[in-house]
Amino acid sequence: MLRSLKDLERFTVGATDGDIGSVEDFLLDDEQWTIRYLVVDTVKFLDGREVLISPISFRQADWSTHRFHLALTMANIENCPSTEMDKPVSRQHEEDFNQYYGYPPYWGYSGIWGMGDSPALLAMKKEEVAAARTAEKSEKRSYDIHLRSTNEVRGYDIQGTDEAIGHVEDFIVDDETWEVRYLVIDTSNWWFGKKVLVAPQWASRISWEKKVVYVEMSRDSIKNSPVYDPSLVINREYETHLYAYFGRSAYWTPVDRPK
Repeated sequence: MLRSLKDLERFTVGATDGDIGSVEDFLLDDEQWTIRYLVVDTVKFLDGREVLISPISFRQADWSTHRFHLALTMANIENCPSTEMDKPVSRQHEEDFNQYYGYPPYWGYSGIWGMGDSPALLAMKKEEVAAARTAEKSEKRSYDIHLRSTNEVRGYDIQGTDEAIGHVEDFIVDDETWEVRYLVIDTSNWWFGKKVLVAPQWASRISWEKKVVYVEMSRDSIKNSPVYDPSLVINREYETHLYAYFGRSAYWTPVDRPK
């Protein structure tokens, strides 16, 4: 199902033996456009220290009560590698993180989650971790930083082919794969607060330095595009209409069931 990241902020995060805090941010992989980590404020548990939690750690997501249940104990989390959120999260830190929890790396493979198509499948491949690390050591490693805070990207300007279109207000993610399917664009600076969806893959380029997303779309094309209503569930009918309007190839296959 597709969900708004804004709706997932402040979700309570619970270990197997107690709550550890609440979600305050997400780290986005700017190559695969996938949420790799939740940034959790541990409140009273670890004196408010922020910790990273991978969706691989999820035991269950309870959408009705706004809770993420983890397959980790409080001691697991307390002793995890520390993260300085005022600095970029490096690949070396991710390697330490994965080694600590015994997770395979998601990078270096063709799939969104490396050896699995979703974090849930990757969690079941712990027995392949040693082989994956051995293979990784024989390859040239890239330590380029590709993780970005969604709180930072929220607010980026959207520049069309003729004029500015609006700014990023939110992200729509697939709650199984954690891929970012859409950027929610707020056009309130010129078009009565209309909100529209644009897939990140439709961007022609992104300037991280200038904090601008460039799209091959005019203001008129955005003005006449399908309206996004945050109060409604995004279904396959709406997505089909959206992709047809912009003349884009759909990311799903004909055998997919409507969501």
